[in-house]
Amino acid sequence: MAKPMKNPPTYGVTSVDHALQLAVILQVEGPLTVSEAAQRLGVARSTAHRLLSTLVYRDFAVRNEDRTYRVGPVLEIADRTQSNVAAVRAAALGPMRALVDTLDETVNLSIRTGRTVRFIASVECAQALRVGSREGMVFPAHQVTGGLVMLAALDDEELAALYAPSPTGGSEERPDLTRLRTELRAVRQSGVALNLERSERGVVAVGRGVTDSGGHTVAAVSVSMPSVRHSPHRLNEVVAALTTAAGAISTALGNGNPDPTRA
Repeated sequence: MAKPMKNPPTYGVTSVDHALQLAVILQVEGPLTVSEAAQRLGVARSTAHRLLSTLVYRDFAVRNEDRTYRVGPVLEIADRTQSNVAAVRAAALGPMRALVDTLDETVNLSIRTGRTVRFIASVECAQALRVGSREGMVFPAHQVTGGLVMLAALDDEELAALYAPSPTGGSEERPDLTRLRTELRAVRQSGVALNLERSERGVVAVGRGVTDSGGHTVAAVSVSMPSVRHSPHRLNEVVAALTTAAGAISTALGNGNPDPTRA
């Protein structure tokens, strides 16, 4: 049976950033409704509907019979990976908000895919001078706090295999493995990764790992702050609160309960 002809939307989408965010959410988290899309982006339902309709038109999304939207042919490789990102994000949001309330600094959640890290959730603090949301952004794992936390969960053989030269060469940046191993040993010993303007000038971040029911590190939660508010004395407070949040997320994942407040 032939596919019906698709008509282009009668409007123009001006927020490319919002459209890209939705494409990322569909790719790594799975289906969502118009209302969920509107809530995630902080826009009206009508705006979310227009964005999703445009993604459908360009084959980045498909509308299901139950009116949810899922990844389309352009991004459907994500369907084959069966990512558990949505479960991790759902388990983390409550503890992340509590952590922001405690420290009044921005909190991020990230996962690792190979040599890269993707930020899958951000909760911003209310301070005028703050680190903005990183949700949807991708960085080399060795350059960011969460990446260091998750790389530290690998042994030396796994790390060497991960950063083995590509047979086809390529221009991808590779870290100094001797230096990286030294850094990761320190992260393993303390359980915490400290990023002093490593990935961004003027920003300090502290991260801890999130584990699943099998004790495997599946994500990292981190606190990001302007460097002017960082001090060795405050670091103890940040690490203590961060440890509580990471533990709450891990417990929620282990219990299969995405909302630890309902445990």
